[in-house]
Amino acid sequence: MSTRQTPSAGQSLAGALLIGWIAIAAAGCQVHVAGQTLPSGYYLQDDIQYFAPGPEFKLEREAAALKAARAEEALQKR
Repeated sequence: MSTRQTPSAGQSLAGALLIGWIAIAAAGCQVHVAGQTLPSGYYLQDDIQYFAPGPEFKLEREAAALKAARAEEALQKR
């Protein structure tokens, strides 16, 4: 007779989680934590993404439209 014991369900789950964690750590995936994207192990070889700076005031067209509407309204009240 064999005296080998089978692992319990808790031990099997813990083993599966450990293997999964090791696989993820070895793959070098990016991880999102608290709104941050943390780099993979290959971040030095990644493409550089550059976003040109935009206008300081994002609502220029809306402000111009409001100014024109107020000016037109002032002309109509005269």
